[in-house]
Amino acid sequence: MRLATVMGPQQAGKTTLVEALATLDSGKPGRLALCGEAAATRFSYMGDNWGLIDIPGGADGMALAGPALAASDAVVICVPAEADAAILAAPYLRLAEEAGLPTFLFVNRIDAATDRVADIVAALQIYCAHAMVLRQVPMREDGRITGAVDLISERAWAYHEGTRSSLVELPDSMRAREEEARAELLEHLADFDDALLEQLIEDKKPLTGEVYDVATKVLRHHDLVPVLLGAASHGNGVQRLMKSLRHEVPAVTALAKRNPEALAIGALADSVKHLGKIVLVRALGDGVASGATLAGDTIGSIVDLDQRTPLQSLAPGHIGLTVKSDHLSLGAPIYSETGAHAAPDWAGAHAFNHARIVEPSNARDETRLSSALARLAEIDPGLEVTQDPETGKSVAGTQGPVHLRRIVASLADVFGVEVTTAEIPPAYCETPARRTETHHRHRKQSGGAGQFADVLISVAPLKRGTGERFAEEIKGGAVPKSYIPAVEVGAREALAEGPNGYRVVDISITLKDGKHHAVDSSDFAFRTAGKNAVRAALGDSGTRVLQPISLITIHVPSPLSGGLVPLISGLKGHVLGFEAHPTAAGWDVFHAHVPKAVEDDLFAALASTARGTAWYCSDLDHYEEVRDRQPAAEMQA
Repeated sequence: MRLATVMGPQQAGKTTLVEALATLDSGKPGRLALCGEAAATRFSYMGDNWGLIDIPGGADGMALAGPALAASDAVVICVPAEADAAILAAPYLRLAEEAGLPTFLFVNRIDAATDRVADIVAALQIYCAHAMVLRQVPMREDGRITGAVDLISERAWAYHEGTRSSLVELPDSMRAREEEARAELLEHLADFDDALLEQLIEDKKPLTGEVYDVATKVLRHHDLVPVLLGAASHGNGVQRLMKSLRHEVPAVTALAKRNPEALAIGALADSVKHLGKIVLVRALGDGVASGATLAGDTIGSIVDLDQRTPLQSLAPGHIGLTVKSDHLSLGAPIYSETGAHAAPDWAGAHAFNHARIVEPSNARDETRLSSALARLAEIDPGLEVTQDPETGKSVAGTQGPVHLRRIVASLADVFGVEVTTAEIPPAYCETPARRTETHHRHRKQSGGAGQFADVLISVAPLKRGTGERFAEEIKGGAVPKSYIPAVEVGAREALAEGPNGYRVVDISITLKDGKHHAVDSSDFAFRTAGKNAVRAALGDSGTRVLQPISLITIHVPSPLSGGLVPLISGLKGHVLGFEAHPTAAGWDVFHAHVPKAVEDDLFAALASTARGTAWYCSDLDHYEEVRDRQPAAEMQA
């Protein structure tokens, strides 16, 4: 069995293309939806077993593509037949380039194209470091595309609605265009084959079989990206694509060679009610069987895509679902017999910038929620589960709103945990406005031993990012050394909440003087005195509220970089600059500082400005003073 991943932008017709490919030959294909809109399809074509993984379009689905590509022999990028829409394919072309897999480009809905195919390919070429070469050119009649000419076999095929294309005579009006396009194709292929280059130099016409052989070699080495045309919804061009896949996609041995220690690779996963975790695995060698050891533990059982038919074992290259194998996860999807290994860096999900606090609707489900989120993170490479340091509540980092809705639905449907979500409040803090000294005496008498502690404390602001410092300048034993740690503990407790209700940072606290009582002084008394003294000092000095500022690194297609300047400025951010990506063709890396509080707005605005193609990484860089900030208590009210 050979396996290919089909991906591309939304509304490009990927699912229709997969269905058309899977129904070309006799027999009923098997199909299973996994992890939302992703799906695996198994079918036969001319006696060969095939598998296709359909990755949903959009930023929310990109996280699923990495493991699927890691388990695949090739990738088909499905794009609409519009030059203006080429930019939407940029993330998929970049991922295919990074994966280094043999790549086919299928221009879909060619029957409705208004742009020249050459212009569509030129627009796509910007985002691909490897040359894209047309393997077909369209035939037009009265402005409509009615068929295509194969540039290797030089045969013309007429499209028919819902049926296979028919072989027709090459129209005279197409000969010049066909010869020009074929010459360009051969020149590209000759760059990678000396024998073909020699024939072209000597003006010899190469045999069709020889050209096919060179095209196969070039594809398997990922030297060029062949471009094919069609309209999947009408059945046009699908047969030509399938034949190219059949003749040119390498066997599973090539994938096994790239992963010499792997016995299997996990491509997709899901959690199914009453069945538990299921992982779609692809065997790379012998030994993947029910009851066998994989990734250091025993496989429970293996079933077919129908989730019912048991499979005793998987032959190399074949796919199946593991059941009752909780040790398998997509966090480390490359499985040897003894352990699991992380996928290559390119297969990782983008940064988890759409984060929300997740709380159970019923407080009694808190433990179940933690367990359910951990299990979902094992099967969903786009989900990251953390804790909010301020509140201690669970935080779900997702790829976007659609992904979050899918997580919430899974928690309810599969795990029976109803949840609510909320935005994470930005971590504001405050720092003293000026240096001040405060004297505080703690005295309490309620029968028996009393409480007495007297301290003189100074507070002062420190440079941003310095943190909190405590020092003492006690002379003559005014405060015994045994009580000074208690004063420090109390002083630091006071920093948990300043006058405005935020954590106090970048502060120097100095114990300058004090008094004690031989009987009534204690650690508790000096701790209380230290806490109250710092609170009073902060009230006297006043504080400045600080907001966190993030360093944002945005990956964006180059034509869209300019649109980010007004976007960042509108969010009260500061543009630091941008430069061309060192390895990704057609991409820029854009740097900016923005307030942490506006990152949700950035996420939404970036999706609109960059048409869903860009993503960013965020790191806390520093804190800045924010003016006219309401105290936390007033905000909550």
